[in-house]
Amino acid sequence: MSSYPTFFLFAVLVALAPGPDTFITLRVTVAGGRERGLWTVAGIIAANVVLGVLAATGLGAVIRDAHTLFDVLRWFGVLYLAWLGLQAVWAGLRGDGGGWSSGGSARMAPHAAMRQGFVSTFTNPKALAFYLAVLPQFVSAYAGFVELMAYALTLAVLGAIYLITITLVAHGAMTFISRERVRRGIDAGVGVIMLGFAAALALDN
Repeated sequence: MSSYPTFFLFAVLVALAPGPDTFITLRVTVAGGRERGLWTVAGIIAANVVLGVLAATGLGAVIRDAHTLFDVLRWFGVLYLAWLGLQAVWAGLRGDGGGWSSGGSARMAPHAAMRQGFVSTFTNPKALAFYLAVLPQFVSAYAGFVELMAYALTLAVLGAIYLITITLVAHGAMTFISRERVRRGIDAGVGVIMLGFAAALALDN
């Protein structure tokens, strides 16, 4: 575990770097309220845990070396992000405030919010690369399962703290956010950013 402090600092930077998970959490929270935002975070945490377990048990190496499978996951992630981005942009353009009424009461089912978080993380090539390529470089070849899990779950815990904070802050600002002009701007802005992420992932080999 001698390299864990270095890994921990690296994981903090990864967790704080804005990515698709950040913006999906933000949009679901402002569109569906705190509860739906937390369900989205739960899906993201679940995906991180699954990826961490895969890395710790060695199954991650199989996925990493199966280039066709990796590409399928990558392109599924690209299409999913693009679809979510287009939905957000369209909601911003048409000013659909149905999901914002009554203080942000949710039309989105909890399982749908959780699914968005899980899929966006599990199909994100950056997350896959972190767990399957970067993480193994910090541990020795003789590391036990407990040590591997300590490394693997670090990002999940740090990411959960960061995203829960975003959810609570966004929910606390609902009085300001629920104004139509602000809401439409958030929808359109987040949608454009997500489309940008989709394009970047499509072009990134």
